[in-house]
Amino acid sequence: MTVAFFSGKRRRAAATLGAVSAGLLVLSGCDKPTPLATITVGTESVNSEATCYNDGKALAESKAQECISKTTGKTIKVDLDDQIRFGVDTTIAENGWMLYLGGQRAEEEPFKKTYRSIQAGAFFASQTGQPVKKVNVSIVETKGSKQLGVWHFTLEKKS
Repeated sequence: MTVAFFSGKRRRAAATLGAVSAGLLVLSGCDKPTPLATITVGTESVNSEATCYNDGKALAESKAQECISKTTGKTIKVDLDDQIRFGVDTTIAENGWMLYLGGQRAEEEPFKKTYRSIQAGAFFASQTGQPVKKVNVSIVETKGSKQLGVWHFTLEKKS
């Protein structure tokens, strides 16, 4: 003779509750993804999540400067006459974003659209007369004088 501890309804409810609890436990270990920034040259694209991001809140000044000065990022190869297309998520564009070259601010005012295009030759102009083969470009999300996020890329001149 078999004894049932729970009725069919109670077993299904317990199983459902267990599955939901397990799912929530798994999701609690995940970080919310950061907005993406993308660079496209011709048919090639690279995109990246932020190197530094504080869920849309301002980064501490020291953290922002440390992050902007990093020089590693996804690489894309360009010819000097290529158009480089920069694209950002709408959350980045709503606040505004700027380009930094080699850790130095390259623009006066933040850009507030999700897309812009700049000729590659503008990034490889050397002030010392020495040929430039790689340029570190950072996209920095700003709000007023605060930095909210930093995305890094490397432009590499094709041989």
